[in-house]
Amino acid sequence: MITPVILSGGSGTRLWPLSRTMYPKQFLPLNSDLSMLQETVARVSDLETEKVLVICNEGHRFLVAEQMRQAGVECDILLEPVGRNTAPAIALAALKAESEGRGDDVLLVLAADHVIENDAAFRQAIAQALPEAVSGKLVTFGIVPSEAATGYGYIRAGGCDGIDPQGKKVYPVAGFVEKPDQATAQGYLDSGDYYWNSGMFMFRADRYLQELKAHRPDILECCQRAMNSVQRDFDFVRVDGKPFSECPEDSIDYAVMEKTSEAVVVPLDAGWSDVGSWSALWDIKQKDADGNSHQGDVIAIDSRGCLVAAGERLVATLGVDDLVIVDTKDALLVAHRDRVQDVKKIVAKIKNSNREEHIQHREVYRPWGVYDSIDQGERYQVKRITVKPGGKLSLQKHHHRAEHWVVVAGVARVTCGDEQYLVAENQSTYIPIGEVHCLENPGKIDLELIEVQSGSYLGEDDIVRLQDNYGRAVTE
Repeated sequence: MITPVILSGGSGTRLWPLSRTMYPKQFLPLNSDLSMLQETVARVSDLETEKVLVICNEGHRFLVAEQMRQAGVECDILLEPVGRNTAPAIALAALKAESEGRGDDVLLVLAADHVIENDAAFRQAIAQALPEAVSGKLVTFGIVPSEAATGYGYIRAGGCDGIDPQGKKVYPVAGFVEKPDQATAQGYLDSGDYYWNSGMFMFRADRYLQELKAHRPDILECCQRAMNSVQRDFDFVRVDGKPFSECPEDSIDYAVMEKTSEAVVVPLDAGWSDVGSWSALWDIKQKDADGNSHQGDVIAIDSRGCLVAAGERLVATLGVDDLVIVDTKDALLVAHRDRVQDVKKIVAKIKNSNREEHIQHREVYRPWGVYDSIDQGERYQVKRITVKPGGKLSLQKHHHRAEHWVVVAGVARVTCGDEQYLVAENQSTYIPIGEVHCLENPGKIDLELIEVQSGSYLGEDDIVRLQDNYGRAVTE
């Protein structure tokens, strides 16, 4: 049986300002109405599989859970206490399968943030790889190169007599090579012996553990100790953080695939992209007659080769070529398309300036819903808060601020001190400084309200949680 393992730990800094630390690219609908994570899970929905396993960090757990709920997908969500790269993450998945008596399950390891346009070709490659994986081989999928790209690592296929776009052959892996310069990449393309390294894999859980033991026993030992103390919390699977934090960082390529003699590569020609930059997204997007790709409310006059992602405002271009323009509620990016690989330099400068625009959007997602900080000034802040049906904020208090709530849609159940009462549409309530309080949505539609905070300090760290339904830390 196949177990899809979705690695959802990327940060996607080169897709700033849409992709941010707390809401990276895998959760964004970049290529369709679905997020990239949802597209990845949908891609394996027609396969005969065990329950999907998503591996992510603590900070993204509720985003994963909510997007899987929206997609109607039942899955397990394994939480990494800290990031340790792909070799340890996949070891956790293999050890989980082994502990459940499914050591001979075939793990299909996929990244959560890749685009594959031809699902039929993808499934054909899976079918080609499956008997190899069942027999004990460690399969990687090599992307048939469409150009002499310098942004990808390459896989050299042994005994390859030219590129095989139909995926009818399986080749032994003769070597992995790092991202080449342009001349070397052209040589790879001309030889017909090289494929792009997709970062997708397929192998039995027990075989991966055997190879990890042979080549990186230190990683395996730390992961085994981490899996000795597993806790379940709703759909979340938590491992022991201390031994896992002691685990060396390493990719599966370096730790296993480059060392094993049992690696094989299955060619894949399915319109693959890792969407590693804004120019890569422009490449795969539909374009108008002038080569422009527009999302949102855009007016373009005498503009060519542009990617424009408008947020809530009209974006107009006039007489410009080859630009990337991305508008969000709190940041605007304007870059030449051939410089977008350097967007990470902007993110680094934001970090070094002690700003927060690289961490999260103005709109912040929580397990109970979302809030948007729509205005702020000295001693006040205004938020628009949306609470999902059945959602409940933590029982909490603040030392430095009072809050006024005005309900604009739905009904709120409010706890304020010893009182509990309902607040309907067009009604309001007041929470004094230091008062223990709670907000929940007892209805069947979204609760929307405007919150006006006033006080000497309005930071999110002035939340003293006393009780929480979502397993978040109680601070007092």
